[in-house]
Amino acid sequence: MKTRSTSSRDDGSGGDHPLYRFRLFVAGDEPNSHQARATLERLCATRLPDRCELVVVDVFADYQTAIEHRIIVVPTLLIESPPPVRTIIGSLDDEAQLLAALGLSEGGKRP
Repeated sequence: MKTRSTSSRDDGSGGDHPLYRFRLFVAGDEPNSHQARATLERLCATRLPDRCELVVVDVFADYQTAIEHRIIVVPTLLIESPPPVRTIIGSLDDEAQLLAALGLSEGGKRP
């Protein structure tokens, strides 16, 4: 399992700027997995700097975590925080759709 934290905050509560916690399940360097990882890392860097935490789980290396989270298709993104927990399946190539699913406006702020 590869873990990458991009946040200095430790909770998902409070204020106008919630902490986003993502768990992205990928299959090695397969094209769709690579695309999903790149898209999410770019979104974290540009739209959610210092307020997101990203855990990338490679199911080839850590299939047990995928089983525990009931992941049967990759790439799969679990949005663990802010609530409610949501699941997005696919390469995340449509950034506008991903931003809408996250509840982020064009200005990068949660309504």
